[in-house]
Amino acid sequence: MAHRSRLSTILIDVPKEETGSAAAFWSAALGVTPTSPPGEPQFLSLPGVLPGLTLAIQSIDDTARYHLDFETDDVEAETARLVALGAEQIDQWLDCHILRIPGGQLACVIPRHSDDATFDRLATSWD
Repeated sequence: MAHRSRLSTILIDVPKEETGSAAAFWSAALGVTPTSPPGEPQFLSLPGVLPGLTLAIQSIDDTARYHLDFETDDVEAETARLVALGAEQIDQWLDCHILRIPGGQLACVIPRHSDDATFDRLATSWD
């Protein structure tokens, strides 16, 4: 079944106790005001920094790292596509499939969240 996906988000994962100082740093370094999306207090978006992409700080119970999100209109199909390319699904949180990609980095496959125009313009169709 055909589906579409795109790289949508770069997350700066920060241990919870360091979130405030990380937010202050990134805000000053990039000249933007962090905002928390409604209902998602663990995220602080850094709006407008990367046109077409979301850059955000995520407060985590782990060590500092970066990870990427792929948004898609079919989470199962996109996960299967990336696993076939060499990724390994290591966990799932709500509708998010967490993958370890070749090289050891983390990536998540998440349901589509961007507006229609952005998704339609930037997503790739896969058969």
